[in-house]
Amino acid sequence: MDPRHTILELQQRLNREVLGQSALVERLILGLLANGHLLVEGLPGLAKTRAVRSLAGHLAARLSRIQFTPDLLPADITGSEIYHQEGGRDEFRFAPGPVFADLVLADEINRAPAKVQAALLEAMEERQVTVAGSTHILPPLFMVMATQNPIEQEGTYPLPEAQMDRFLMKVKVGYPGVEAEAEMLRLVRGEERPDGTRPMGDDLPPLATEIVFAARRQVHDIHVAPVIDRYLVDLVHATREPRPYGDDLAGWLQVGASPRGAIALDRVARAHAWLMGRDHVTPDDVRAVAADCLRHRLILSYEAHAGGIDADQAIAALLQRVAVA
Repeated sequence: MDPRHTILELQQRLNREVLGQSALVERLILGLLANGHLLVEGLPGLAKTRAVRSLAGHLAARLSRIQFTPDLLPADITGSEIYHQEGGRDEFRFAPGPVFADLVLADEINRAPAKVQAALLEAMEERQVTVAGSTHILPPLFMVMATQNPIEQEGTYPLPEAQMDRFLMKVKVGYPGVEAEAEMLRLVRGEERPDGTRPMGDDLPPLATEIVFAARRQVHDIHVAPVIDRYLVDLVHATREPRPYGDDLAGWLQVGASPRGAIALDRVARAHAWLMGRDHVTPDDVRAVAADCLRHRLILSYEAHAGGIDADQAIAALLQRVAVA
């Protein structure tokens, strides 16, 4: 079976269940293809949890949901050594935490203190957990989608920029359109049953994880011309040295993207080109994913905040002014 056809079918299934959030669904697919983690920012009730549950439901994958709270401990995520006494023998056995899943939904990640955030982010970066001197490897499909509320900041511990840099993309989720919301009401009404259960998904069998790994291998082989490499680097470099592209940009950008930003842009642009059916990356692929890959890697100046300029506006200006060599 052709991996691209299967992944596109998966995207269509998700769009039928997560109405009005096609951009979020596409970014979930891109993250899956690029083998990276997503930070999703949006108000409550915008189908963030539903999107991940639907994705897990259509894959032969195990989903784990972690509700981040101020009293959460690192061991609540990674797992811990549990004392056992059996047959006269005393021993400690490792009890895996919820991070040992294929898809992990880290709900309201900024509600937990820094130690807990660091425990999850270390697992994301190293794809392994070390407890009591022993290393435990995470599942091969391992993907984290962390959510945070953009407006309710009381009692939160915002992620430092260095930790946010670990996320492949930061996705912003907005309200659905009027027609989509009306269709959503009908969908949820149809899912409800008198016994209180709410079935999700269709009767099609879940996709084997090998399909995802096959797709990732094809994404890896997507051709990137030297001129596109230079365009990627020029875009990221322009976030650090914006003066040649305008005094306004120089006044807005205080700290630019790290080299990890260029790597993320390359990986997601290749995934986007593959999803669009191309065997090579074009400048349009880079532009399509630039905001998601770079918005959380920029630190804006006081002048930008005072003028109501956000990272997306700065990136849009860069895309207009940085030319393909």
